[in-house]
Amino acid sequence: MPADRILARAIVDTATPLTGSWSDFDLLVDRIGDARFVLLGEASHGTHEFYRIRAELTKRLIREKGFIAVAAEADWPDAYRIHRYVRGVGKDPDATEALADFKRFPQWMWRNADILDLVGWLRAHNDHVIDLSRKVGFYGLDVYSLHGSIQAVLAYLARTDPDAEREARSRYACFDTLAAEPQLYGQVTALGIRKDCEQEAVDQLVDLQRRRADLLRRHGVLAEDEQFEAEQNARVVARAEEYYRAMYLGGVSTWNLRDTHMMDTLDALALHLERHGTRAKIVVWAHNSHIGDASATDRGEHGELNIGQLCRARHPGETVLVGFSTYHGTVTAASDWGQAAERKRVRPALPHSYESLFHATGVPSFLLLLEQLGEAAGALHEPRLQRAIGVVYRPQTERASHYYHVHLPDQFDAIFHLDETRALEPLERTAEWERGELPETFPTGL
Repeated sequence: MPADRILARAIVDTATPLTGSWSDFDLLVDRIGDARFVLLGEASHGTHEFYRIRAELTKRLIREKGFIAVAAEADWPDAYRIHRYVRGVGKDPDATEALADFKRFPQWMWRNADILDLVGWLRAHNDHVIDLSRKVGFYGLDVYSLHGSIQAVLAYLARTDPDAEREARSRYACFDTLAAEPQLYGQVTALGIRKDCEQEAVDQLVDLQRRRADLLRRHGVLAEDEQFEAEQNARVVARAEEYYRAMYLGGVSTWNLRDTHMMDTLDALALHLERHGTRAKIVVWAHNSHIGDASATDRGEHGELNIGQLCRARHPGETVLVGFSTYHGTVTAASDWGQAAERKRVRPALPHSYESLFHATGVPSFLLLLEQLGEAAGALHEPRLQRAIGVVYRPQTERASHYYHVHLPDQFDAIFHLDETRALEPLERTAEWERGELPETFPTGL
C-alpha cells in the first residue's frame, strides 16, 4: 500500500534505532521529564528483550530521575519478599531465594534470568543509599493472592497483636479450605451452594485500618511499612473475594475489577511513600493490555478500562505510557492455562497490523516517540491490529486469540519495536522449554 510506504518512511525518519547503549533512551528520558508514573508494557509475558529494556530504562529512571519504587503485575505478598530483600531487611541470602514465593503458574514471569539480574542490581543500588526514604522498593499490584494474603495478615497480627490475630482468624475461617482454591470458592458462592465471605473480608480490612494508630503508637515509626503491608494484604483479600465471585456472575467485568484494584494499589503505594514528604516516583511493569490506554482500543469501546487509562485520568500530565511490539521470534508461553512453559515460535505478524507496518521500515529495532511524528501521526490514528500474547500463546487461532484493534498514538506516548525477539529464560527450564516448538514442516523438513 503506497500510504503505508509513506508512513513507514516517516517512522524511519523519526524513530531512534536501538544500538544497545544507554543513550538509546535519551529522548524518552527527556520526554518523561518530571513525570511521577512511568508505565512500561510488554507485548507478551515471555519475551527477553522486553524485560531487558524495561530493566535498563528502570535503572536510568532510578539513577537520574529519582524513582523510588517498581510496581509490577505480580501478587502483593510474593513481590513483598523481593521488596524486603532489595531493601536489605529480609532473611533471604541472595536474589534467587528472594524469588522463591513465585510458585504458582506462570512462574516464569518473575522467576527468570532478567528479573534475577534486576533484583540483584536493586539490592546493590540500595546498599549504597543511606536515606531510607530513597531506597527503591519492589511491589506487586495484582489481585489473585487470596490464600497468600490471608496468611500474611495472620502472620503480621500474630507478631503484633495476638488478640487481633484470633479475631482475624475467626473471620477468615469463613473461607475454610477454599481460600487455597479461589476459583472453586467463586463458583460455589456464586451458585449459592454456600455463603460468601464478603462481609468478613471487608470487616477485617476495616479493623486493621482502625487499629493502625494504636499499633504504630505501640511499635513505633519503623512499624509503618509492616502495617501498610498488612493492610494491603487485607485489601487484596477483600478484592480477591469479590473478583473470584465475579468470575461466575453475569454482567460484572472481572477485567475492570482487577485493573481498578491495581490502580488503587498504585495510588495507595504512592500515598504511603509520600507520608514523610518524599515525592513518590514509581515505575510500573505490566502487559501492554494493562498499560496502553484502553479508551484507544476496541476493548475500551466495549466498556473495558485499564491502569493506563485510569492513571492518565487520575494523574494528568504526570503519567507516561510506553508500549512494546515484535514482529516474530520465540516466546516463553504455555499452550493452555496451568500447563508447562514452552519455547514457542512467534508467527510473523498479520498484515494491517502495527507490527507489520514497523517490520516494513526495515529497521531491526527502534524507539518511537509518537508525538514527534507530526502530520504522519494522523495516519497512525487509523485503527490497526495489535498483537497481545499473555502467558498462553495459541498460534493456531492467532487472529482470534491474540489481536485487537487500537489507535496507537492515543494508546501510548512511546513504543519500542524489536523486529525479532527471543524467549525469556525461566530459572527452571522444563524439557518442553529446552526442546522448543517443533517446526511446522516436521518431520519432512520441507
